[in-house]
Amino acid sequence: MPPGPRLKPLARVLSQPPPIYFGPAASTRAHRQLYSSSSSFSSSFELPPPPPSRWHSDLKARVGKCILFGCSREQAQQASGILQVLATEWRALSAGAEGFLTGGRRGLEGQQVVWGEMDSFGHVNNTNYIRYAESARVNWIIHFASEDPAHGTQWRELMTPKGTGLIMKSIKADYKFPMTYPDSISVYHKLRSLPSPTCTSLILDCVILSHRHQRVAARTEEDIVVCDYDTARKTTVPGFALAALRETWRRQEEEARRARARISGLVREVEALEKETWDRDGAVEDTGAAAGGQ
Repeated sequence: MPPGPRLKPLARVLSQPPPIYFGPAASTRAHRQLYSSSSSFSSSFELPPPPPSRWHSDLKARVGKCILFGCSREQAQQASGILQVLATEWRALSAGAEGFLTGGRRGLEGQQVVWGEMDSFGHVNNTNYIRYAESARVNWIIHFASEDPAHGTQWRELMTPKGTGLIMKSIKADYKFPMTYPDSISVYHKLRSLPSPTCTSLILDCVILSHRHQRVAARTEEDIVVCDYDTARKTTVPGFALAALRETWRRQEEEARRARARISGLVREVEALEKETWDRDGAVEDTGAAAGGQ
């Protein structure tokens, strides 16, 4: 039986960022850079690299191979624990590793795909992905009203054609595979860059996750313009929204670091299990036959 796919060794470096040393000549300059108003929303260290796109299915396959070669009771419990995490945390880890914030009203979670969304080609019609992203984007904006109740009315008015509002300038979709009924989806948005006081638009990335396949079904890239409906012109992001969006950016960075570290830990657990089962001298695949049987 050929060996299963292996993740690249780079996952070993994901556990923690490399230390940074500031020499005497650079210490003052570095201190100003780290604690300036523009850098206070970003990490002091670069984010670790993201996991491979198929990290989830790869780890499941690797654990399965360990089981095929036979496990002790302790090893079986370890394999079961890893599979439990992969089954229950796949969505938060897949989205979080890219900086998407899950939970609450930050998008769509557990949305049912209905039969009528399929077309004559037998898969969910491409236009429905745009609608999924639209609904998730509205939820993403409106959820700030609950987090910032002092400006709740202003947040909700951003999605109305009066005062200052948000207008879709363009949207680009990238389809990964054809979804079919039955399925459920979760859809999340994130800021692509840290908003500044001079921003007149926001670039949002969106991910649409298939629960049935436990992978990304599609992505969208959305250019959202801030509009002053009274003057019919572009305007800058309102002050109340700017502060909340900059805080959201900081939380995105934290979530990406957390999720990538979690995935890195799972990779190390699987590597250790492999060395104890099939990746050792004398390892023989367990075919299920009784010992000594013919």
